[in-house]
Amino acid sequence: MKTDLTDTTASKVNKALVQGRRAIGTPAVGMVLTLVIVTDEENAYDALKAASDAAHEHPSRTLVVIKRVSRSPRDRTQSRLDAEVRVGADAGTGETVVLRLYGEVAEHAQSVVLPLLLPDAPVVVWWPVNAPLDPAKDPLGALAQRRVTDTYASEQPVRDLATRSGTYTPGDTDLSWTRITPWRSMLAAALDQVACEVRAVEVEGEEFNPSCELLAMWLADRLDVPVKRSLSSGPGLTAVRMDTSCGPIKLDRADGSLATLSIEGQPDRAVALKRRETAELMAEELRRLDPDDTYASALRYGVDRLKSPLSAPAPRVPGDSVAKGERGEPKSDGRARLALPAPVEAAAKAPAAQATAEEPVRQEPPALEPVRKATTK
Repeated sequence: MKTDLTDTTASKVNKALVQGRRAIGTPAVGMVLTLVIVTDEENAYDALKAASDAAHEHPSRTLVVIKRVSRSPRDRTQSRLDAEVRVGADAGTGETVVLRLYGEVAEHAQSVVLPLLLPDAPVVVWWPVNAPLDPAKDPLGALAQRRVTDTYASEQPVRDLATRSGTYTPGDTDLSWTRITPWRSMLAAALDQVACEVRAVEVEGEEFNPSCELLAMWLADRLDVPVKRSLSSGPGLTAVRMDTSCGPIKLDRADGSLATLSIEGQPDRAVALKRRETAELMAEELRRLDPDDTYASALRYGVDRLKSPLSAPAPRVPGDSVAKGERGEPKSDGRARLALPAPVEAAAKAPAAQATAEEPVRQEPPALEPVRKATTK
C-alpha cells in the first residue's frame, strides 16, 4: 500500500502509517529499529533499495530524508514537507517513509524525523553520500545510537579518514571498514595456522579506495610492524603480503572475486572474497549496535603513518641540495619516509670513497719536495 501526502506534517504521516497497517491487516508494529537515510534525489533510489534488501534480515522503519534545493529565493522562504508512505508489499518486511523537505524546514530535519521514530527502539542514521565530518554533532546523528558513513563516496577519502580519526565518537562506523571484514577474518585465520613473527606487511589496492588504508591501519595497529601501502589497478583490494620469520604469507585477489592464500610450506588455497553489495554491508552493520572498538583503534592509528608510494623522490643532480629529514632521507609528502635501498646507498657512497682514497696520492709530490732539496745541499 502506498500513500502520497503533499504539504503535510509529521502527525499526518504517523496517521497514514497506522491506517496503512490496519488496511493490510497487520496493526501490530513488528520492526526492531528505525533506519534514517539522509541522501539526495540522485542517490535515493539505490539507497532505498539497499535498505529494503537489508530489511529482510532486520525489519525496520526506514525514513528517507531528501533535502530539496529550492531554485528561487522566494521558494527558499516557503517551507513544505511532502511524504510518500509505503507499507505492506510496497515496503517489503518493514515500513518506508520518503520525506522530501523544501525551504527552511530542510535545515531542521530532526524536528520532522523525531516524531516518526519507533518508541523504545534503536536508531541508525546512514549517509550514503555527503556525510558530515563529525556525524555525532549532526542534528540527525545526535538522535542515533549508530552512525554509518561511506568514505568511498567522498571526493578525498584519505583526507576524510584523517579528519574522522579526530572526531570519532563511539557509535560511528564506515562501510569502507565493513568491506574488509572478510579480509580481516582470512588474514587472522592465516596467522593462527603458523607460529611466526610478522616483520613487515604490504597492502596493495587501487588508489582512491579507503578500505585499503583502513586494512593497512588495522594491520599496523594490531601487529605493531611497518606497513606499506602500494598501488594497483584494482578492483578494490588486490593483495596483502606479510613477511614473517617462517616465510612469506600472501593473500592475492586479482579479479575481485576469488583469492589465493599462499603460506610457506603449505599448498595454495583458493578462498572466496567476492566484493559485496551495499545491502549486504548494511545487513552486517545492523547486526550489532554497540560501539566498534576495533574500528576506533584502527582509525586512530593515523593514515599518515603508513608508508606510501604516491610521491616518488625526484632524481638527484650533482651539486643540487636536497632537504633532509631526521635520518638523512629525502622528505616525502608527509605520509611516509621511504628509506634509501642499500644497493643504491652503497653506489652513492662509492665515488666519495674513491675520491678519498685518491687524495693522498695527489699530495705525495709536495710532501717529497723538501727531502729532495735537503739531499742537494
